[in-house]
Amino acid sequence: MKRRQMHLVAFLKTGPTFHHHGAWRHPMAPLDDILRPERYEHVARVLEAACFDACFFEDFAGIFETYGGDFTTMLGKGGQINLLDPLMVLPFMARATSRLGLGITLSTSFYHPFQLARMLSSLDHLSGGRVAWNVVTSANDKEAQNFGLERIGDRDTRYGRAEETVEACMKLWQSWEADALILDKVNGRFADPTKVHATNYAGRYVKTRGPLPTPRSPQGHPVIMQAGSSPRGRAFAARFAEMIFTFQFQKSDMQAFRQDMHARMAAHGRDPRHCAILPSLDIILGETRAMAEEKRALLDSLVDPELALAITSCHIGIDLKGMPLDKPLAVLAEDVQVRGSFDILMQGMQAEKGLTLREAAQRYGTSCMAPQLCGTAQDVADQMQDLFDSEACDGFVVTPTTFPGMFEDFARALTPELQRRGLLRTAYAGKTLRETLRD
Repeated sequence: MKRRQMHLVAFLKTGPTFHHHGAWRHPMAPLDDILRPERYEHVARVLEAACFDACFFEDFAGIFETYGGDFTTMLGKGGQINLLDPLMVLPFMARATSRLGLGITLSTSFYHPFQLARMLSSLDHLSGGRVAWNVVTSANDKEAQNFGLERIGDRDTRYGRAEETVEACMKLWQSWEADALILDKVNGRFADPTKVHATNYAGRYVKTRGPLPTPRSPQGHPVIMQAGSSPRGRAFAARFAEMIFTFQFQKSDMQAFRQDMHARMAAHGRDPRHCAILPSLDIILGETRAMAEEKRALLDSLVDPELALAITSCHIGIDLKGMPLDKPLAVLAEDVQVRGSFDILMQGMQAEKGLTLREAAQRYGTSCMAPQLCGTAQDVADQMQDLFDSEACDGFVVTPTTFPGMFEDFARALTPELQRRGLLRTAYAGKTLRETLRD
């Protein structure tokens, strides 16, 4: 019987900072190419050589302004920003690769289903069937105001719209039958109009007619990815997700999340094997354990304390500027707007025996509370294998520390070690992302 193998997805941004908010300041982290296509083409080739299933771009349509009510700290100190629209970057990465999946974050609160369906179907064609859509609802009023809305809706409204948007997109993607495009020059038949259909979707929040002008794409529709951790988010993922990006701090929490999602998917009649559950990991590799720990200490020393507070503020939806930082984190519980990120902070607090707000923010600044694996390739592979074999996950979303150096180290040292153990493919079996995930 074939051994179960890991699915690996790389977390990317078109900005300086990923999860570790000091890594962009590392002397081995180039920045002069941050607005150039070569930067993203290079990392795509590295990830494909390392046999990753996919990469995806996390996105926020604007600049976070929660901390202090403006973007001074976030922008000035190099926080989580996308300097380029990831949608414009993916075609360059598609041309540089042939098997790597390519994921994009797009909000159902701001984009109409017809626009989403057309963009994603076009990308799926241009990439040969390798596109994933990370479905988000967004939760920030400032982001909503960039799109002409006064406020973002409450969670139930956002997820209600998200469900209808995905339903409408699915209908639009099916508006062309698979063989509707004929391309017969001799007989003058370009397409069969009887095999192209209006959609006529009308819900409470969205409405669209269709059909798309874009033929059915190689995958039929993009792979659906989702990262919600609230009960409403989990319910959404159970219906639609084929990849779930999740944060848990401890193995027991990962196992509980995976079991819960499997039960929810089964209740919808879905095969849980058709959804990869992927907790986030940060990885720091060294030739020896001591060298890896030395690298981590250097990286941690580069995190600006005010930036750590700013990114924590943005992720939990509370302005921490001017708050008493020596109080326990739990005092914020009643005011939290983004439940999932706060729960991750609380998990870290339990694991590290009562973090204060200052300590939690500084810890959050080094990894956004994702587990951080540090050591040699053998050490890190041992920890990944333990989580994987314990059925805590189906693989991992891997976030870089130094970029692109961590992914280059992964490809050189960790990929061969995982392959030697039979935990990672040595070649791609299929052409599309969905085929890769089902392999």
